[in-house]
Amino acid sequence: MALLECRNVSRHFGGLRALSGLDLSLEQGEVVGLIGPNGAGKTTVFNVITGVFPPTEGEVLLEGRVLNGLKPYRITQLGIARTFQNIRLFREMSVLHNVMAAMHPRCGYGLVDALLRTARFGRREREMRDEALALLERMNLADRAHDKAGSLPYGDQRRLEIARALATHPKVLLLDEPAAGMNPAEVDELVELIRGIAGDFGLTVLLIEHQMGLVMNLCERLVVLDFGEVIAKGTPGEIQRNPRVLEAYLGKGVV
Repeated sequence: MALLECRNVSRHFGGLRALSGLDLSLEQGEVVGLIGPNGAGKTTVFNVITGVFPPTEGEVLLEGRVLNGLKPYRITQLGIARTFQNIRLFREMSVLHNVMAAMHPRCGYGLVDALLRTARFGRREREMRDEALALLERMNLADRAHDKAGSLPYGDQRRLEIARALATHPKVLLLDEPAAGMNPAEVDELVELIRGIAGDFGLTVLLIEHQMGLVMNLCERLVVLDFGEVIAKGTPGEIQRNPRVLEAYLGKGVV
């Protein structure tokens, strides 16, 4: 059984077909790239998987369980976390509290514990703080733990968003253009970071990215979308030589 599956998934917005008959399967531990020209439907795939938009047709399954109709927070609790194309941090909160905020659905205490500051509340807050600091250390952000998230440089904000996603204890991590706005040195560091956390945390990773150097160096398989449809699947080498992919990116007449 695949860890994550999209079976014949379509998503329509009125008369617009953003996705059409998507079949996607991810096995445990894979790092897979979802690529395609702008407007191909890549972020719509993430939104359908995470419950932001329900599929018009088809099913999304995690470990054989159908996710259709579940709220985004329930899908996160079941083991799918994501980052966003446009960074969505709590900018006025500290770096540390951004990560801790993602842990509260599994905090293990209730409203009464929080109001009365019970021993259980204190113990779990210390445990979550320690875990959050360990994640920040892993992301080379521990020295900025008490700074406001909005004050971080752009590349650090990207890493903080990944740390916050990891704090939910995901099985599947969806990364939406994690290298956007980064310089070549930062992209190289990001490749090693994603490869490292995938191994260390036992994650399956699906990423959207336009930085082909990152995709080709990091991903084991690629899935290519164009106008909401899968036009190619294969290894990075196979995709580089695929005439339909070259046509989608460069236009007709180039192959």
